[in-house]
Amino acid sequence: MEKEGIRYYIRTRTLLGLNPTEIHEELETAYGHPVTSYSTCQKWSLNVRNGSMEIEDKPIPGRPVSEVTQENIDFVRRVIDEDSHSTYTELEAKTEISRGSLETIIHKHLKLRKVTSRWVPHDLTPYQKQERVRICRDNLAKFQNESWRRCDIVTGDETWVYHRKIKKKAENAAWIGPGEKPKTTTKRGRFEAKTLFSIFFRASGPLWVHAVEADDGIDADYYIKNCLKPIIHEIHLQRLDTGTKGIKLLYDNARAHTASEVKNFLKDESLAVMPHPPYSPDLSPCDFWLFGYLKEHLPENVNKDTH
Repeated sequence: MEKEGIRYYIRTRTLLGLNPTEIHEELETAYGHPVTSYSTCQKWSLNVRNGSMEIEDKPIPGRPVSEVTQENIDFVRRVIDEDSHSTYTELEAKTEISRGSLETIIHKHLKLRKVTSRWVPHDLTPYQKQERVRICRDNLAKFQNESWRRCDIVTGDETWVYHRKIKKKAENAAWIGPGEKPKTTTKRGRFEAKTLFSIFFRASGPLWVHAVEADDGIDADYYIKNCLKPIIHEIHLQRLDTGTKGIKLLYDNARAHTASEVKNFLKDESLAVMPHPPYSPDLSPCDFWLFGYLKEHLPENVNKDTH
């Protein structure tokens, strides 16, 4: 039986002259035990005898029964909009809403979740953002109208590979017994042994991998001699088997890649360079997935003699 129905019954039987004990016994006889407590019958019967005909609870002064109101939801939304990094402690202080109600408002009503900000190397200007969108759309359109083919693209970039691999923090966790000290892992030093690799690949697989000598740096002349010329040679060797035509190079805007000598050389060789938005490593297949995958699957120690 609903709470309001019980109170109506208590009010009616009280008006007919029954006392709380008799009313409580009738309710238990009709609905079983415990339908309501004797103290409840006594309380509402007394209210009727005092002239009150209400059956609803009077509002309790102070904090409302529920803090999850539309007004509070809008208030929390405004506070978070002002500072998206706010913690629960800061939100409690600013809104004076309990932690449990805040969690309900944030997750259930606002559908928010807190994530760590993504690190980017550069804050792009509005113009650079527009160029990024324009270039991506232009490139995509050329694939959609089939004027470009994926098999005709050669992607390349450089990356440092350390000879000693350091596992991720989670991978370094180890079980230890009582009284045992945890194992230690040494960070890489400033002059840790490493090798710079220039890697080029296409849809069918690797095309050219070059390890830069320790005393050499990659400038325009080095890039042409040790990277671009061997790549062009490999392209010509594979052309009959792969059916490639109109080769296009895809790489980032590193200084060696965009030097005038490099541009002139590629023009003479009739090789086009795909436009690449400035400061967009997430659009480069090398940075986006290749280098991370390669380094993750390297052995614990890489010997220079095995390069």
